[in-house]
Amino acid sequence: MSPDAEQPKPVNKDLAAMRVGYAHQGADGRYVDSDLDADQLSDGWLPLMRLWLEDAVEAGVPEPNAMTLGTVDEHGHPCTRTVLCKGLSADGVLFFTNYDSDKGRQLEAVPYASVTFTWVPVARQITVRGPVERVSAEVTDEYWHSRPRGSRLGAWASEQSKPIGSRAELDAALLHAAERFPVDVDIPVRPDWGGILIRPAVVEFWQGRANRMHNRIRTSLVDGSWTVERLQP
Repeated sequence: MSPDAEQPKPVNKDLAAMRVGYAHQGADGRYVDSDLDADQLSDGWLPLMRLWLEDAVEAGVPEPNAMTLGTVDEHGHPCTRTVLCKGLSADGVLFFTNYDSDKGRQLEAVPYASVTFTWVPVARQITVRGPVERVSAEVTDEYWHSRPRGSRLGAWASEQSKPIGSRAELDAALLHAAERFPVDVDIPVRPDWGGILIRPAVVEFWQGRANRMHNRIRTSLVDGSWTVERLQP
């Protein structure tokens, strides 16, 4: 590189200066600077989680059901990726995947996970941690047949998390799946594909506040009962 050439700026300095004050922005409701109190969890974690999800939808948050899934492998090495929540009930948080994918095999080895929903426009975040289990074939089948045809073909075409030589090979696999299952033929559920339910053991609600004095309320399942406590930011 020529000594007269413009030197690249250190990225870390730019990143260090990036911050948001989390103060209320006005009528659009962005960065809601309102109270979050333990009393809001008097009926459990689910009603408040549903309310916050609805608020995220109304605020126009892109893919508000997106969540970061954290797993560990048999060696304790962590891994995260974004998946979509496809069910929310008193039983827990539901998503679907190929059981032979990296995350599927990690959850088989260590059946415990965390998911985090982050809704930046409303300065809110929810983290759920707990043991996982596979759902019934009936639950998987119902969701599978609600998916678009292309998504079901894609699930058959992809050996999720396995290496492949090129994009052309992947596209060819999709064409092969379409030939295997014509439009007038039902596309069955892959035998290694299905739902995984995270049964909450800990749920934490986070809400941004000014001066980094954020609200954090955590509810935990202890000996069959839920405890609620406020955490310092």
